[in-house]
Amino acid sequence: MSSAPTAHAVITGLGTAVRGVTGPEGLLGPLPPDHRRAPDPVSRLTGRGLRYKDRATKLAMVAARDALRAAALTDAAGGLTVPGVSVGVSASTNYGNVDTVCETVRTIAAESYLATSPMMLPATSSNVVASWVAITHGLRGANLTLCNGPTSGLDAVNWARLLIAAGRVERMLVVGVEPDNPAVRHVTDASEADPDGTGGAPDLFDGAVALVIESSASAGARGVRPLAAVGPYARRGTHTAAVAEVRDRRPGPVGLWCVPEHPDGVRAPAPGLGAAVGSAPVCDLAALHGATSGAHGVLQCAAAAVWLDARHGADDDMVLVSAGTGDAGGQDAGAALILTLPDTVPTGLAGLAR
Repeated sequence: MSSAPTAHAVITGLGTAVRGVTGPEGLLGPLPPDHRRAPDPVSRLTGRGLRYKDRATKLAMVAARDALRAAALTDAAGGLTVPGVSVGVSASTNYGNVDTVCETVRTIAAESYLATSPMMLPATSSNVVASWVAITHGLRGANLTLCNGPTSGLDAVNWARLLIAAGRVERMLVVGVEPDNPAVRHVTDASEADPDGTGGAPDLFDGAVALVIESSASAGARGVRPLAAVGPYARRGTHTAAVAEVRDRRPGPVGLWCVPEHPDGVRAPAPGLGAAVGSAPVCDLAALHGATSGAHGVLQCAAAAVWLDARHGADDDMVLVSAGTGDAGGQDAGAALILTLPDTVPTGLAGLAR
């Protein structure tokens, strides 16, 4: 899949729910040495109705709340400042509610379906993260979840833009989330978390990142300053082909390259892309935050927006983000996306409408 020409789409809000990361500015690192012992972002949620929500949903709710507030789509009390039907949700997670699914399967196997809870069964739906985020904030626009492997996060960003371009919604909240819990470690064959107690970089990402995407016309009408513009996107059978396509459509110097999460034995960045990328610095967010899976592309776009926001109109104000190694890593596809500064040059994250 490649993106058709669309109206300009821009990122106007960012939110994070990652241990040791106090805001979007911390996504590029370095992380504090004891970041894994930092307060759990989920502790920021209060009120009723949390008992039956899985960890991925809770993390997504934290990040989504911050992104909506940063984009001025909610006020200080949390109420929407725009019609709910104008805002949709696109979530990306490959393991999201696997803990709930595994628990339900074990219960049925041991005691039959009669032992299951009517409160838990609806939470086994793969769309539970996007649904709860929408219900919590009254977002009544298009609602979808992508869980299609390593390109899932970038695919979610692209689908958000396409829905806006098609006139289905005026703006989209995009959430990338993956939890680190025993169920995820079981299905991924991951080792136990931090076995030596050093608090070093985890082998699994545990967190959520959210961003608000809307048309530049919508952002202008609301008086909100955009952080980054969403450029060409492509999804191809190989990572190299996806990168080559977006670079053909958007030439110019690349200031930063956010590379895919790469399986063992696969080099990052992939070889053979010198002409397409040049000598751009490489940013490997999976090496910093752990295996990010479905959250990877959204995490990359949020980090790219932070990086661009600090560029102040530099000549190389372009970020190439790419996910999925394609054939090289035994995966079905690779995806690539270009992010640039919007037409109005930002003056720092502090200037974003709050």
